[in-house]
Amino acid sequence: MIKKILIANRGEIAIRIFRSCREMGIDSVAVYSEVDRESQHVLLADEAYLIGPAPSSESYLRIDKIIDVAKKSGADAIHPGYGFLSESADFAKACEDAGITFIGATSKNITQMGDKLSARALMEKAGMPTVPGSPGAIKNLEEAKTICEKIGYPVMVKASAGGGGKGIRVVHSPEDLASGLRAAQSEGKNYFNDDKVFIEKFVQNPKHIEVQVFGDQHGNAVHLFERECSIQRRHQKIIEEAPSPSLPSEVRDKMCKMAQKATQSIGYQGAGTIEFIFDNVTKDFFFLEMNTRLQVEHPVTECITGIDLVKEQIKVASGEALSFTQEQIKVSGHAIELRLCAEDPTTFLPSAGKIVRCRIPQGPFVRFDGYIYAGYEVSIYYDPMLAKLIVWGANRKECLNRLRRALSEFALTGIKTNVILHKNILDHPKFIDGSYDTQFVDKELITTDKKSFFKYVPDEVFLVSAAIASYQEQKSKSFEQKNGSPKWKAKARLESQNQG
Repeated sequence: MIKKILIANRGEIAIRIFRSCREMGIDSVAVYSEVDRESQHVLLADEAYLIGPAPSSESYLRIDKIIDVAKKSGADAIHPGYGFLSESADFAKACEDAGITFIGATSKNITQMGDKLSARALMEKAGMPTVPGSPGAIKNLEEAKTICEKIGYPVMVKASAGGGGKGIRVVHSPEDLASGLRAAQSEGKNYFNDDKVFIEKFVQNPKHIEVQVFGDQHGNAVHLFERECSIQRRHQKIIEEAPSPSLPSEVRDKMCKMAQKATQSIGYQGAGTIEFIFDNVTKDFFFLEMNTRLQVEHPVTECITGIDLVKEQIKVASGEALSFTQEQIKVSGHAIELRLCAEDPTTFLPSAGKIVRCRIPQGPFVRFDGYIYAGYEVSIYYDPMLAKLIVWGANRKECLNRLRRALSEFALTGIKTNVILHKNILDHPKFIDGSYDTQFVDKELITTDKKSFFKYVPDEVFLVSAAIASYQEQKSKSFEQKNGSPKWKAKARLESQNQG
């Protein structure tokens, strides 16, 4: 069994992994950038090492520095979390070459599925339905025009190495094709150092469904049912739930079985997610992509199955067989996750600064995965997600009621958050009845005026909410001036470990 794990990440996912390590009796090692010195993930680890300046390109993306810290600390394994290097075949290979266990997919798996064109070909070979589109990377504008005329507009131009909503453009007419190609190629080059793009038919108003899969080194593969991830803005997920509130049972069964079969067919190891788009009108579904890592929304699967996915990752990476069979995995109840982000709810721009006041929701079946506290300085350098609020209920109605209650307890001042967006989604009839699709937020809630206020809420509500928030912030600042700001005290061992 692995004895010490370095977590090559930060924030809430690093903390979540530390907790599973501690329960398993495994020592944990944190790495951090200069701006993250007072982050909770640094203070909760058994050891912590500085790896560079704030920009991720100089710290969390430096493979050489992370491998060096693993050797220095005696870590025999590295967990990448999600984001950063989690889907880097080079990182997985560097760990393998250094004799360090990479807790994730193999470098071969990542290479196979990391490129969307390669993944599409493999899934088609495994019998998976795929969206009509180009058979490979687009060579020029003329080829793109020919393909679009064949499959019909609208289409999606997608970066082959894309992810996280980057490198995607929807093109509705021939006049927009050239600019859409240039934009997707540019984002692909800037974000992933790869300007290859391909074209797919744009399925209008689909649902985004994903299946959690798991494989081990002994040829076993299972699925852990599906998650609904259709609440999105600009191709980025906001709310996820499991199981899907509207997926027909026969479609669910077919989709999950195909995902399991495909996982086994490529000899996949570790946790992964196969994503689909589901046409709510025709009831057809198509393979979208595979994420060769732990997903942000993995807690909802943990809630309905009772399985700790991080612990299972560690066991599988240690060479153990999966600790459960497909028949033993059962769904119990319903779970929903909200991504709480530091962003202005009227412009959706990131909101950085010091958190003045923070109250965390509690109560039965309420889980809060975060790293924030009063006095913490939210940086401009990283993803704006501060925490995830996850709630379980015996059924979806109970889950929604509990989630509304828990969200009403959450309070944070000093920076702006997207809480008002979540409250409006949870109260919208289309979310309540489960009929929402991937266009729901933009079409139902967001206006197109310069203020970008929500359609669903009267202006008076915003005015009252703004007044209350302003009053609370001023009151907190006044208290801080009189009594001093609470500060986390860094442990002396951090300084001694980083001498030189």
